Amino acid sequence: MRQFSRHRRPQGGQNRGQGIRFWGRHAVIAALANPDRRVKRIWGTREALGQLDLPPVVPISYADVADLARLVARDAPHQGLVIEVDPLDSPFLGDILQEEVDAGSKRPLIVLDQVTDPHNIGAVLRSAAAFDAAAIVTQDRHSPPESGVIARSASGALESVPWVRVVNLSRALEEIAEAQYWRIGLTGDTETTLGATLDGSKVALVLGSEGEGMRHNVMEHCDVLARLPISPRMESLNISNAAAIALYAVATAG
Repeated sequence: MRQFSRHRRPQGGQNRGQGIRFWGRHAVIAALANPDRRVKRIWGTREALGQLDLPPVVPISYADVADLARLVARDAPHQGLVIEVDPLDSPFLGDILQEEVDAGSKRPLIVLDQVTDPHNIGAVLRSAAAFDAAAIVTQDRHSPPESGVIARSASGALESVPWVRVVNLSRALEEIAEAQYWRIGLTGDTETTLGATLDGSKVALVLGSEGEGMRHNVMEHCDVLARLPISPRMESLNISNAAAIALYAVATAG
């Protein structure tokens, strides 16, 4: 059986030991439940902390709402809970592909090209969890690091959906093709609709940034370009909305 390479993961980025803060009930509970996530410290109101099953080895600080507000981004809806965590290690793309092949899975992949808004990354992760995507894939230098904004927007999905960071997105798409995925690039500049491209094959959905779209080299590494059949009154969709609709189309195809 073909073995996929394990050299796509970038070196550098966020290092373990450099804590980041998450806030909000869903993000905090999901991080606490993830055995791969190292939680370094917890702050919270007595009421909020009293509702959690807290790990005994993590330092806990009781704080009022005003104190918590000073620990996070301005006006962040912390819901009485803040934690400091280490970033997760990026999985290897080859490992994800091998696991999907071994399982006989047809779960989709989401590939994001130059999507840098953390709210959008978080929302895509949330949709990926809702439609059981195998992973999201981004280029390390064209995507944001883990953050409280992403964790909050993902509503827990940051802990459950593998986020693969690669050095070169075009080479990653080549490896995805070797794993027998049909690579569909979403763009408005084509007459072919997404539904017309779905034939039951394993799918990798490739989406570019709202402003620039997919880069030319990334587009050339797609098997087909397709558009969502949105009304001509709407020029485009937010990237996270487009990803959710495309994932729904894949899930209901055939």
